[in-house]
Amino acid sequence: MRVLVLGGTNFIGPHVVRHLVAMGHDVSLFHRGRTETDLPPEVVHLHGDRQRLPDFAEDFRRLAPEVVLDMRPLAEDDGRAVVGAFRGVAGRVVAISSMDVYRAYGRLIGREPGPPDPIPLTEEAPLRERLYPYREESPRPSDDPRRWADDYDKILVERVVLGDADLPGTILRLPMVYGPGDGQHRPFEYLKRMDDGRPAIVLDEVTAGWRTSRGYVENVALAIALAVAADHAAGRVYNVGEADALTESAWAAAIGQAAGWDGEIVVLPGDRLPASLRADPGMAQHLVADTTRIRQELGYAEPVPRDEALVRTIAWERANPPAEVDPTRFDYATEDEVLAGVTR
Repeated sequence: MRVLVLGGTNFIGPHVVRHLVAMGHDVSLFHRGRTETDLPPEVVHLHGDRQRLPDFAEDFRRLAPEVVLDMRPLAEDDGRAVVGAFRGVAGRVVAISSMDVYRAYGRLIGREPGPPDPIPLTEEAPLRERLYPYREESPRPSDDPRRWADDYDKILVERVVLGDADLPGTILRLPMVYGPGDGQHRPFEYLKRMDDGRPAIVLDEVTAGWRTSRGYVENVALAIALAVAADHAAGRVYNVGEADALTESAWAAAIGQAAGWDGEIVVLPGDRLPASLRADPGMAQHLVADTTRIRQELGYAEPVPRDEALVRTIAWERANPPAEVDPTRFDYATEDEVLAGVTR
């Protein structure tokens, strides 16, 4: 199968490309050329800006992709541009979405009223009723590096990709993805404390019990590759994530085991904690996906077990710490006061 990947040079993308090549597909990569990564030599590179897709119409017709994989459609205009560029050229579009489309996410971040939605969330679970989850009251200036967030909404991307009668679409809703290359450094909050020799990590009992779906980067990449390769995935939406969603305290403990930390997780009621350590009000809402569909329809199973995934992740995090660290996130003096009260 001829596959054209839009983006694909950062974090998840290179793993997807390697999986597709290993599966025997002919892979081309359309990207800006700013980030080159170690990919199989047979991968064809086409440099360009996704904001100017019509300029490359002749190149796309020459490549004649059977499937186009869009790794980073952020807004409605992104979806429209891709569908417009490949209608009549490709046979199907696969677009990467997120679990933030669910109404449960809106309740988690405090932007949607109502009681917590039940979990696990199937692909038919209610979506957010309020669009643009990261839009602020005042528009960000054009030179703000987060200007994209004002127009971000994967719900609108999904509507466009699934709504074109002439170009079938497939959607993958991703969880929190961790692993080497993770620019958000998801384990860092706990790993820094562990590597700083903290004897204990304090969690509000609500935070400790909170559950969300996660996925290791190489495993998530395989799920994406399977959806690209499966013709019967046309018109389908798939949740991606580990089969079991750990509580936050279990996640912290798993990081500790991978990091060789011998401390303990101390869980306390919120009324015994200072405001800085209390759970956010929205954490009564869990964000756990039901991943039965992708496992049954596409045969997905994680090739890298969680313990090995965390060992690889911790090694990368230690070698590539964040360039900037907000010291207010690590108020050890306050944590020591809390721990002193526990031991009295």
